[in-house]
Amino acid sequence: MAQSDKSARQSISIPARIAKKVRVLAKNQKTSANRVLVALIEAGLESKEAERVRFFELADRLAQSKDPGEREQLKKDLARMTFGGE
Repeated sequence: MAQSDKSARQSISIPARIAKKVRVLAKNQKTSANRVLVALIEAGLESKEAERVRFFELADRLAQSKDPGEREQLKKDLARMTFGGE
């Protein structure tokens, strides 16, 4: 988190097993559990944004593709991203 970022106090409840993992990570990294949580949240947000960008890239490719085989594969990929599964 950048020094110029304003902090907002937020109270959350997390399962005990996750709290334990956070404490272990904090101890191993010689930092606070709060910093570990912030880093994990930032990584998760970045991951979600990358997933969103990938989805729209696939949707654009589907809209532009003329190849039936590629279109079918892109449809499957988009469905997997949307609904999960294999």
